[in-house]
Amino acid sequence: MATYAIGDIQGCHFSFQHLLSEIQFNPSRDRLWLVGDIVNRGAGSLEVLRWVYQHRAVINLVLGNHDLHAITVAEGFAKAHRGDTLQAILDAPDRDVLLGWLRCQPLIHDGGEYVMVHAGLLPQWTIQAATSLAAEVSQALCSDDYRDFLAQMYGNQPATWSDELEGMDRLRVITNAFTRLRICNDAGEMDFKFKGELSDIPQGYQPWFDIAGRQSKDATIIFGHWSALGLQQRDKLFALDTGCLWGGQLTALRLEDRALFQVPCSLEDAPQLITPD
Repeated sequence: MATYAIGDIQGCHFSFQHLLSEIQFNPSRDRLWLVGDIVNRGAGSLEVLRWVYQHRAVINLVLGNHDLHAITVAEGFAKAHRGDTLQAILDAPDRDVLLGWLRCQPLIHDGGEYVMVHAGLLPQWTIQAATSLAAEVSQALCSDDYRDFLAQMYGNQPATWSDELEGMDRLRVITNAFTRLRICNDAGEMDFKFKGELSDIPQGYQPWFDIAGRQSKDATIIFGHWSALGLQQRDKLFALDTGCLWGGQLTALRLEDRALFQVPCSLEDAPQLITPD
């Protein structure tokens, strides 16, 4: 038995299947951890979503911003963006089953030795606190009135966490941190405009994982979301978004021995390259 964590797939069905073949994935024996953004921008979003749903018994998935975008577009609270590849999902006869399942996936997975999120954790949060806060958003997403949450989910404010936050302000900060965070300042104020490389980070900000005194520093965290960051391997940190969609690679990390496996982007998945977000 082996457990593989895989970076942002983003609808790259052919690359995903190539990677599964490379690691000799066997659903009767192995498990997959997926860091979110399984759909959108690649040519096979529906195929990826169907495959993941079919194998859900052996998969741990955390929600990414593109997954939430797909759900919000389907519910009519957002418009598709240029370059989105969601129409096949929206037109599929099984869309409600697929998106209903996707909507109820968590924002964090604590597997003991490793913790997985899509984007990041605010410096004030311990893993225990982050898990509890993520559960608040999951409760909203899986409730009967989940549409009320989706209707108010988007926005960049508040940009800083406070234990005193309530209502949608509280849920929006939690959601943004887990699915959109790349950089913040020492106080945990998030900057959502920046999407570039480490050398271009604005003055006063740092990658969320480099903030001094980060309360989750003792946990080994796996994440994706930041394609310009590329592969990062530290003792307690693994960034696995290696930009498959943008002509890079799709990456898997075997958790038992930290072995890496990579396959190149398939042109069938990304026939055109567009500005990543």
